[in-house]
Amino acid sequence: MDKLQIGHQVLYKNNQLIAFNKAVTVPVQTQETNALSLLQMGEKYCQHPLHLIHRLDQPASGVILMAKNKKALAHLNRQFQERAVEKYYLAVVKEEPPSSKGQLSHFMARASNNKSKVVGASYKGAKEAVLEYELIGKSENYHLLAIKLLTGRHHQIRAQLSAVGCPIKGDVKYGFRRSNKDRSIHLHAWKLQFTHPTTGERETVEAPLPDDPVWNAFATVIQAK
Repeated sequence: MDKLQIGHQVLYKNNQLIAFNKAVTVPVQTQETNALSLLQMGEKYCQHPLHLIHRLDQPASGVILMAKNKKALAHLNRQFQERAVEKYYLAVVKEEPPSSKGQLSHFMARASNNKSKVVGASYKGAKEAVLEYELIGKSENYHLLAIKLLTGRHHQIRAQLSAVGCPIKGDVKYGFRRSNKDRSIHLHAWKLQFTHPTTGERETVEAPLPDDPVWNAFATVIQAK
């Protein structure tokens, strides 16, 4: 992806911060593969170093916010630590959830193969994971969930939805039967709300959905939200 292409993915920018709409399968940061990371592309676009504030799984898409300087990084890191950043996701699942809306609360721990698993509260290394969800759309084959993430655990949404029998479409790592052809999963970081580090204004960044038949089937529902 060249500078012009990554420029089309810019959702928000000022002297302190920049946000991109990460495409599916693009890694946020450099990995062992030769794939160009979003961070590398962002730095090329801005022509100066950027600082990662948060992460997003490689098969997922959506909002990634980066800081342009260390002061902005520290400010946003503090907001994440204090849970002052509101994180909203969309997920497509095959099975209908236990109820139309609710809260999922589990304890989770890291497992082998870069996975997380739901465990008991006394399990060594267990951390509480909490999210709120609402069923906002149905199609002939799938269900659309809007999710507010209240904690930020590794693979949290993927593991928690799997634990209640609703693995995300394409997510074979967490129990969905078939992978998507492009190895993506239907999990989208939809909206991010935070406080600007210098103005103090509350900001909302929203990422458009990937151009995909399943997402497109829910476009009208999502636009109404």
